[in-house]
Amino acid sequence: MKHRYLFNLFMLAAMLVLMGHQLAASNIKGTIIDEDGNRLPAALVELINVDTGRTYGTTTNIEGEFSINVEAGIYSVNISYMGYLDKLLTVDATTDTDLGMITMEVSTIGLQEVMVVSSYARDRQTPVAISNISAEAITERLGTQEFPQILQSTPSVYATRAGGGFGDGRINMRGFDSNNIGVLINGVPVNDMENGRVYWSNWAGLSDVTQTMQVQRGLGASRLAISSVGGTINIITQSTDATRGGTLLYGIGHDGYRQESIALSSGLLDNGWAVTALGGRRTGEGFVDGLAFEGWSYFLNVSKRINRNHSLALTAFGAPQWHNQRWPRQRIQTYRDHPLGIRYNPSMGVLNGERYAASYNEYHKPQISLNHYWSINPSTTLSTAAYVSISSGGGRRTLGPRSDWLMYDRNTGLPTASTKLTPDGYLDFDAVMEENAQSMTGSRAIVGRAVNEHDWYGVLSTLQNERGNYTFTGGLDLRYYRGYHYQEVTHLLGGSHYEDFNNINRDPSTRLKEEDKISYHDLGEVMWGGLFAQAEYTTNDYSAFVSATGSSTQYRRTDYFLYLDDDPMQRTDWIDFFAWSLKGGANYNISEYHNVFANIGYFTRAPFFRWAFVGFTNIINEGVRHERVFSTEVGYGLRTPVAAANVILYRTEWLDKALVRNLGQGVIANMTGLNALHQGVEIDFTLRPTRDLEIRGMFSVGDWYWQDDLIAEIYDENQVFIDSIQVYSGGLKVGNSAQTTAAIGVSYEVLPNLRVGFDANHYDRLFADFNVEDRGDIDNRGIDSWQMPSYQLMDINLRYRFTLAGLNATLIANVNNVFDTEAIRDATDGRSFDYDTAVVYYGWGRSWTTTLRIRF
Repeated sequence: MKHRYLFNLFMLAAMLVLMGHQLAASNIKGTIIDEDGNRLPAALVELINVDTGRTYGTTTNIEGEFSINVEAGIYSVNISYMGYLDKLLTVDATTDTDLGMITMEVSTIGLQEVMVVSSYARDRQTPVAISNISAEAITERLGTQEFPQILQSTPSVYATRAGGGFGDGRINMRGFDSNNIGVLINGVPVNDMENGRVYWSNWAGLSDVTQTMQVQRGLGASRLAISSVGGTINIITQSTDATRGGTLLYGIGHDGYRQESIALSSGLLDNGWAVTALGGRRTGEGFVDGLAFEGWSYFLNVSKRINRNHSLALTAFGAPQWHNQRWPRQRIQTYRDHPLGIRYNPSMGVLNGERYAASYNEYHKPQISLNHYWSINPSTTLSTAAYVSISSGGGRRTLGPRSDWLMYDRNTGLPTASTKLTPDGYLDFDAVMEENAQSMTGSRAIVGRAVNEHDWYGVLSTLQNERGNYTFTGGLDLRYYRGYHYQEVTHLLGGSHYEDFNNINRDPSTRLKEEDKISYHDLGEVMWGGLFAQAEYTTNDYSAFVSATGSSTQYRRTDYFLYLDDDPMQRTDWIDFFAWSLKGGANYNISEYHNVFANIGYFTRAPFFRWAFVGFTNIINEGVRHERVFSTEVGYGLRTPVAAANVILYRTEWLDKALVRNLGQGVIANMTGLNALHQGVEIDFTLRPTRDLEIRGMFSVGDWYWQDDLIAEIYDENQVFIDSIQVYSGGLKVGNSAQTTAAIGVSYEVLPNLRVGFDANHYDRLFADFNVEDRGDIDNRGIDSWQMPSYQLMDINLRYRFTLAGLNATLIANVNNVFDTEAIRDATDGRSFDYDTAVVYYGWGRSWTTTLRIRF
């Protein structure tokens, strides 16, 4: 089957090459420049024959020049470049035509400066595998999906809703989770400073303000020392519109979904100031039972052109939200037996006779940045961003010595003998309140909140100098982070008080009330200092780069519960880890149609915060190691007037993955030598045979597996060797992400201004998630985790543009999972590695939205 897929796709690529080499009778050429006379490389030039409708396309070279052969005729020419207004021309190409210098007008102030800081990759120039998602595509195809799901038709990407709650989505790239995917917003890294994760609920409104999203698979083009093992997601938000106006948006959808937003822009005023602001709100009940949510989003950009050499931009955005969640995963038979089927949510309960969610999240993570752009001289620029993010929020938990009254067995998803349920099968909080009211020692089970808040400050500065065909870039990346972690009482559930004995600095007999801290209370601090440098050589035919980074990561931990206030051990000394990277690549444009590229890189990464200490204590883990990554990639690109295609081969070795097993009583096992190999092939293409029709497709096959068995050494709290344990991981397939994916999408303008389309996705060779460090039983050696059934999903969309009271309006409709497919999208392996013992989340069934957008 695999060979047949590859054969068909290579035949398609061959057909596209032939189509690109059809005979043409005329040549159209020109040079694209900005208002200051600077030439614009990689501008998109689209030509449409007004008689036949045939479409041609090309991009400008490093000098901003383009030249394309077309059949003789009259052409409508559309020139586009990010941050500039589209330029529309009509050209008589009955003979060769030279359009000369074509000047583009700025549409978005400060966007080009942001793209320098964010390491935005250029097609046929930057030698990395890239996919670009426009703001228009996000608006027209996202619907009620999670923000990462807009990338699900990208090669080697697997994105799901996970539990199904608002903002609870996840994404894997080339088999790596978000800990190993660098996520940048306007060039600023947003991966958690302690564990590398990206919590998409913090950015649930980001789709409202995204200008473009670029996925760089593999090592990517970012100059920073970030966690780009699987790839980089580079998100560029809106800047300030150069023209005055605004947008109103209203949407409705399934299960009570509502969306409203308004955006306003002053345009560039005569005094050099410009302001753009957006506010929005989403609410709904969710497809899964009880997953109600409310999310707000806001965005503000204030820009000032001081003079031709200096500009400032202040940007602030955030997305405060709350949403109910689903937990834990359930066995497949449980869903089949339940009246709600795949909509079943075990977290739902009854409190005071009302529905109440045992799992709930609320969070607000605003980010504010001040950007200064300085054109030192015609060849040298300095871009500096100072930013701050101060977050608040946490997640609901059931806590206490009898929290088992309100919990399920997480390994099976089933209620235990102690779980209190209503006759309808919901968690019975009212029954727990009766138990607590009769207790002489206060509440035995309570509702609490696990808080994970932070203060994050940073400075990112980039100096760029151009010398002929060479560009030299260097800069610094400074960050300071304080993470606050604790649990607090939020509901006593009928008891008079709560008793907690975990705080050594508090009288054990203290009767605790709501908002008192319990269980744990600690502070994690991270200081980061990084330097980066890159040299790039670019001509029309060749481009190459080499870059290097060095970074110091320092950790310090303070524990307010485990150590007395006067104990020097309450706060550790700073622990320092130095990491570095070196990567390079080259691209060769064989002709205007063909290019090849390759890149190679090696980097080390400091262990995450949790591995630097023994368990959740201030004991320093002396045996933890750096992780190492070695990656190579080669690719071929095809660009014809009607088609574009890419073929990528990659190989990534993940060496010494940091894992530490906490065995209790200060005993740990540092698991060193755990290596994984991620390799595969990726193919994607876009075909535009006419102005009205676009066909997109991709196919990717990965071979991702753990390479070796390993021996974990066990040490006590004094770092004295005790014993060793064997982990049988060699040859096991990496879980939690589809190793084979394919997609086909079609968009067709059936009538003037009416465009319809569909996207179909296929997922296969998807293995359940598992903890590789738990594979210590030799009888299970070589047994892969459960392979989930393959599945296919189809989405359809419609866009209609019209005028309403003299204003430009757009009506957008989306239906996701058209055929209401019941697909298992997330799974955790069970004890028997099979269908019966795995616990899973089903994806959403059919969902729909309709949105009206009006520009004024």
